[in-house]
Amino acid sequence: MQVQRRKVIGLAGAGVLGVAAAGAVGLQVTGDEKTTPVASTSDAIAFFGERQAGIVTPAQDRLHFVAFDVITKDRAALVGMLESWTAAAARMTAGLDAGTIGAVGGIPESPPDDTGEALGLPPSGLTLTIGFGASLFAKFGLGEKKPAALADLPKFPGDAIDPAISGGDICVQACAHDPQVAVHAVRNLARIGMGVVSVRWSQLGFGRTSSTSTTQATPRNLFGFKDGTANLKAEEPALLDEHLWVRPGDGPDWMTGGSYLVTRKIRMIVETWDRTSLLEQETIVGRSKGEGAPLSGTQEFDEPDFTAVDGEGEPKIAKVSHVRLAHPTENNGARLLRRGYNFVDGSDGLGRLNAGLFFIAFQRDPRRQFVPIQTNLARHDVMNEYLRHVSSGLFACPPGLRAADDFWGRSLFA
Repeated sequence: MQVQRRKVIGLAGAGVLGVAAAGAVGLQVTGDEKTTPVASTSDAIAFFGERQAGIVTPAQDRLHFVAFDVITKDRAALVGMLESWTAAAARMTAGLDAGTIGAVGGIPESPPDDTGEALGLPPSGLTLTIGFGASLFAKFGLGEKKPAALADLPKFPGDAIDPAISGGDICVQACAHDPQVAVHAVRNLARIGMGVVSVRWSQLGFGRTSSTSTTQATPRNLFGFKDGTANLKAEEPALLDEHLWVRPGDGPDWMTGGSYLVTRKIRMIVETWDRTSLLEQETIVGRSKGEGAPLSGTQEFDEPDFTAVDGEGEPKIAKVSHVRLAHPTENNGARLLRRGYNFVDGSDGLGRLNAGLFFIAFQRDPRRQFVPIQTNLARHDVMNEYLRHVSSGLFACPPGLRAADDFWGRSLFA
């Protein structure tokens, strides 16, 4: 018996109704979500399409990011798990239980094939995005298919990377408007993968720190500043083609249409920041704290004028400010699509908030984008006094799946 976990609620939107009513067959629905904003925080987002959802999808409010290590040498077992993951992901993003039996539909003597904590909750815009780490290719003799762009990130000045919360063979980014829906999805994937993969590390996030659509207002980070004003947006297809999506000839064919995902967990020393004057904070960032305007302008979306000077002839936007150093004009035109989240992991042993930014950025080639930008920031950004980079990851995210008979990793393991 199939149980649709949320069929009795949240079906006011035609998109949700169409997906949920179609059930297992309806999971073959295809769609290109790249320019479609979320109509409601309860809506389902199409799982199948030209691109993976969760990249240019308007950023949801919550994150559960997880990195897995593959613990088997059995290639067939790994492929089988990826097939099962894909089926479960298609179901959960449509607002269904992870399995066809469901949380309460099976016989009492057997474990259910869904953990049940999302019963009664709407789809909440859940997206699940998969990526493959460089270490996976070595484990399964896939060296010829490893993209050159998946080269290990260098050690940047000031890095304090903890290997225990870095890297991984496979990552899954779960985003949703309800944290319980995102946690439910990751929990069920980990359950399904038992014996094949184990969780290496994971991260919860809240309060998106950038907007990926012009339909969204610019959010604020834990320093209180608007973040991601100049981010790439879903409504800019030409820029996305240039900076986000892997093109034919960029690398192995299985990555064409995909993108590369960089993660950085950045501890923010908020107590020190909070003792810094407003003037100094704005000078460090290069923008006003209230409006978010560059210090050379008055409105948030004014283009920064790095030639503007004040009455004493000094640059209005300091040469070591974050905005200047991260700007494309300072990095050979390189741009990223960011969709990071704030995090607070309690307090450390000194009573300080263990808080900061879980940075996520997608791009066409990290060697030409993230690496030079981060190198520039790591060397010169005065904000570094308040930051500690403690984890790092790089994953190759293939293009989307066009139909229900496809599965995550098919083109890689073919």
